[in-house]
Amino acid sequence: MTEAFLHYCWKHRLLANEVFTTGNQKVVIISMGEVNNDAGPDFFNSKLMIGDTEWAGNVEIHLRSSDWNRHGHSADKRYNNVILHVVYENDAEVVLENGRRPATLELKNQLRPGVWENYCSLQRPLVDDTIPCAKVLPQIPDFTIKSYLERLAVERLEQKSEVVKRLLTESGNSWETCCYWAVARFFGGKVNAVPFELLAKSIDMRVFAKIKQSAFRIEALLFGQAGMLDGDFSDDYPNALKKEYEYQRKVYNLSPIDGYLWKFFRVRPSGFPTIRISQFADFIFKSNGLFSKLLETTDINTLLSFFSVSASEYWQTHYHFDKPVKSRSKALGGDFAESIVINAWVPTLMLYGVEYQQQKYKDSALQILSNLPCENNAIIKKWCAAGLKPENALHSQALIQLYNEYCRKKRCLSCQIGYKVLITNA
Repeated sequence: MTEAFLHYCWKHRLLANEVFTTGNQKVVIISMGEVNNDAGPDFFNSKLMIGDTEWAGNVEIHLRSSDWNRHGHSADKRYNNVILHVVYENDAEVVLENGRRPATLELKNQLRPGVWENYCSLQRPLVDDTIPCAKVLPQIPDFTIKSYLERLAVERLEQKSEVVKRLLTESGNSWETCCYWAVARFFGGKVNAVPFELLAKSIDMRVFAKIKQSAFRIEALLFGQAGMLDGDFSDDYPNALKKEYEYQRKVYNLSPIDGYLWKFFRVRPSGFPTIRISQFADFIFKSNGLFSKLLETTDINTLLSFFSVSASEYWQTHYHFDKPVKSRSKALGGDFAESIVINAWVPTLMLYGVEYQQQKYKDSALQILSNLPCENNAIIKKWCAAGLKPENALHSQALIQLYNEYCRKKRCLSCQIGYKVLITNA
């Protein structure tokens, strides 16, 4: 038993049909009160019928009544207005600072039958890190799940927007630069997000503007700034890149990032930083006034077209400099383009709506997610196995948030679906 669970049961009235104090007086909850997140009693302004008397005051909750003295409440005047002490086990007598003895409600045998058992089943470690409530999930109404998924999607967007907000601040509140940095960060994926962000930040946007007409010069600039052109090469192409970068480095007074930051280990070849940098160079070459164009676009196909890019010709037969392989297209896949929109652009759009208090942009961010297909990853496969199949990217983002922030952390008491699971068959 935990105090958090008792707190939850009181808040949601998950008690037996009739409950009685240790003095055998019936307790009827007129109003459970307002949750207090600061110092003092757990619930303010509660209204209760205790026996034949109506009381108005505060409620304090402990695992054991002896916790009252252990926490020093007996000498604290803030607790003098407590009208009911709710405990799991009554093991000590409680006296307020003013000498009054509040009524005590012992919940040991007065919780709604089955609720504690349901909670224990949610908290039990499961094999293969599966969904804790998978067996009960089919009994939860679709309306409950879908309405909660919308809230979770917004919650995830707000979390992602924090990264964008940091980038916006660091860019001097330039939305164009911030958008470019956010996209660059996602090009690196989870493994190379930081070096890609550092690469983007190492080049002033005005430098790109000066060499905008040449895809080769942009690629030379990016590979040079990435610290990947320091060695000696056999192939003509990297040598040409190196020569071009040395010129740009002197003209624009550039300082590259450390090449050792890039990681190839446990990254699929199609996602190697060399391939992604070349694709990003093509993206820079084709994009102009990116933020403004994205802001004006709601059509999904048009949005995705902005990220329809490919690595340069050399990389069609290479993953590393001087190491030829069988020719294979290095165009950016449709799934990755969708991921860029989901993880880079949509959070940026949401933040823009928040910063300028424009509801239409916040609505547009959610609409874009609703119009994109659901993602397919390990977490979504777990939900599908549990019988909950997302209809679109809004749902898949919500389910990722639910799994990472609630299921894995066993925060079932903070989950709306968890509440329904607790009272199912109880």
